[in-house]
Amino acid sequence: MTVHSVCNETDLAVGKQMAVKLENETVLLFHLEGGFFAIQNRCTHVFRSLEKGKILDGCRIQCPLHRAEFDIKSGQVVKWANFPPGIQLLNALRSEKALKTYPVKVENGQVSIEV
Repeated sequence: MTVHSVCNETDLAVGKQMAVKLENETVLLFHLEGGFFAIQNRCTHVFRSLEKGKILDGCRIQCPLHRAEFDIKSGQVVKWANFPPGIQLLNALRSEKALKTYPVKVENGQVSIEV
């Protein structure tokens, strides 16, 4: 695994997110009340980017396409894709799958992600 320095701690306000290109993938970095967290950028339903997803209740990300929701800290599915009506037919083929998470460290004001 490789550790990548991505930003200063003050560069990302609490409640905000930023996409970071690391190696061959894009990772979403979040600054939540409980610290910094990083997840894969692609929804596990149909692989849509989560970069423009909504942060809900300060701890979940909602996919902008089919509204699947994931816990930002653990990557676990909170609610599977449910929009638009009829998407459940596709869900029969695309079972629930958690997002990949990445370890984040903050040292001397510098935020790093391990990939």
